[in-house]
Amino acid sequence: MEDGEWVLVRKPAEKDFWNPTSMDLADTSKPLKVTFSGPAKHWTDAIPIGNGRLGAMVWGGIASETLQLNEDTLWTGVPGDYTNPEAPAALAEVRKLVDNGDYAEATKAAVKLSDHPSDVYQLLGDIKLEFDESHVKYTEGTYSRELDLETATARVKYSVVDVEFTREHFASNPGQVIVTKISASKPGSLSFTVSLDSKLHHHSQANGQNQIILQGSCPGKRIQPKVGLNENPKGIQFTAVLDLQVSQGGVIHNIDDKKLKVEGSDWAVLLLVASSSFDGPFTMPSDSKKDPTSETLNALKSIKTLSYSDLYAHHLDDYQNLFHRVSLQLSKSSKSNLGDGSLEMKEVKSSTKNSHFSESNDGAVSTAERVKSFQTDEDPSFVELLFQYGRYLLISSSRPGTQVSNLQGIWNKDIEPAWDCAPHLNINLQMNYWPSLPCNLKECQEPLFDFISSLAINGSKTAKVNYETSGWVAHQVTDIWAKTSPDRGEAVWALWPMGGAWLCTHLWEHFTYTMDKDFLKNKAYPLLEGCTSFLLDWLIEGPGGYLETNPSTSPEHMFVAPDGKPASVSYSSTMDIAIIREVFTEIVSAAEVLGRKDDALIGKVREAQAKLPPTKIARDGSIMEWAVDFQDPEVHHRHVSHLFGLFPGHMITVEKTPDLCKAVDFTLFKRV
Repeated sequence: MEDGEWVLVRKPAEKDFWNPTSMDLADTSKPLKVTFSGPAKHWTDAIPIGNGRLGAMVWGGIASETLQLNEDTLWTGVPGDYTNPEAPAALAEVRKLVDNGDYAEATKAAVKLSDHPSDVYQLLGDIKLEFDESHVKYTEGTYSRELDLETATARVKYSVVDVEFTREHFASNPGQVIVTKISASKPGSLSFTVSLDSKLHHHSQANGQNQIILQGSCPGKRIQPKVGLNENPKGIQFTAVLDLQVSQGGVIHNIDDKKLKVEGSDWAVLLLVASSSFDGPFTMPSDSKKDPTSETLNALKSIKTLSYSDLYAHHLDDYQNLFHRVSLQLSKSSKSNLGDGSLEMKEVKSSTKNSHFSESNDGAVSTAERVKSFQTDEDPSFVELLFQYGRYLLISSSRPGTQVSNLQGIWNKDIEPAWDCAPHLNINLQMNYWPSLPCNLKECQEPLFDFISSLAINGSKTAKVNYETSGWVAHQVTDIWAKTSPDRGEAVWALWPMGGAWLCTHLWEHFTYTMDKDFLKNKAYPLLEGCTSFLLDWLIEGPGGYLETNPSTSPEHMFVAPDGKPASVSYSSTMDIAIIREVFTEIVSAAEVLGRKDDALIGKVREAQAKLPPTKIARDGSIMEWAVDFQDPEVHHRHVSHLFGLFPGHMITVEKTPDLCKAVDFTLFKRV
């Protein structure tokens, strides 16, 4: 084994490498658990669980507990009109200003190309548990809270005097249910009250002795001037049902038709199922034929006959079929730090336990302390944990048939979340799916391809009306309605028509991993064709003979124009050209695989490839971010968009472009 190598151990399958049925994993040095020494104080401290469609955040409170719930189709709004008939005139104005070198004026004029904002991801509601007063005085030092990545199960444990209380939470994909089991070590010791609530418009009612039904609706309108004549359109409707089961001897009381109270039970199992009226991105909620209440009750009926053990077993089979495909093991180096390139694959038996660390009741160091200590204490098993936690989050937030993973996966606690929880196409959505192929989770990427197909439908209208081009386009931010128009506001973030093109690179990447020609022919190639058609029409021949994009921005980053004014709009940003070069290379390769290399479109692509401007090196030795070596007012900017050619692109390599690699190295040094 060579120094500096990280080894991912994958089980070879008899027929299909990507579909292993079992895996023999070597013992790891530490359990794959994210551990906490106390209840969550902030939302980001809570434990996320999910089955791709349903999600929950487990806070782990003692006297009271909250499970914040999400369902991936709960969004504001209705299908929109993502075209702007006035855009061609504005586009011509902006292009002329750019050609004249009036970058600041072009930046101001480009606001005319912006559109309305995306719609907003909403929350489902909360399961609220209230325990009796004795829990306030739980036994000090007995509390533990953990997320077990091996089983996708969140657990909370603590003792009150001589009784140990345990809660287990998991989100089952086969059962399409969030399951909670609460148990006490002493018979008849479990008593609590449960309710179901939401910040959205809703009605919640206890249905008999063991169910609570919550029915609600999402706002049908955000500030969107073009959604239609109806001032208050009907939004997405939803229903959640909480079913409560207790042990023999336990009693359930209905409290004012709002809450259920459990007394004297050994254990209790809570089942949470939910559904909405969302019927695809092109169907108005008012026209939906889906009845979320009947769908939810039918879903509950299909699993109510299953025991907790059965539900858990089905959950494990499904989850571990994905999770156990990859094992990562790292060892401590023989030197003083991980940076010396001395990683080896073997069992790790070293400990990072120090006396000053906060510990749970089983003696395990909390993950928060491991994060703090990682700066000075070599802990390769923590890298393993972080790697597997990323895989866990993707499995939990994106499954075949679900919505695409949004800005926060599926987890959200707010009616007005940061950045609307909307998928952002200038890196965020792509980053969500980067682990899918190298981490052997190809199925988890299916929602992305379904979403790209929807974007292509709306994007063809945006391309035709806004830019008078063929093909399809998508911009910087989108939503459940497959919004493809520019965002609202300033051009520095709103004007970026490369979002769809970047997403298309995932299509070819999927083929290179799977070699699935049916996927390439029937799914990937048609989408690549439409994207390529737009790009060919979008490119304009410039004065130097090169093809250029105009207007162009480097996502979310301003520059100082030659006249000293701040600006963001120019032409042919490095990222624009890098993405176009990547897409052109991929469709040519795809055409060769499919025997279509003589198609007229491919001929146009080959001609255009020869006219794309090269990646330039700035005067200071870094990769030039814009076509002109503008002054950068924020050298430590969080984006490194101009390095797309290195990653996730494939055009900058040590073997073929060593000079550009040196410039990349200096670019990263500058950003730090």
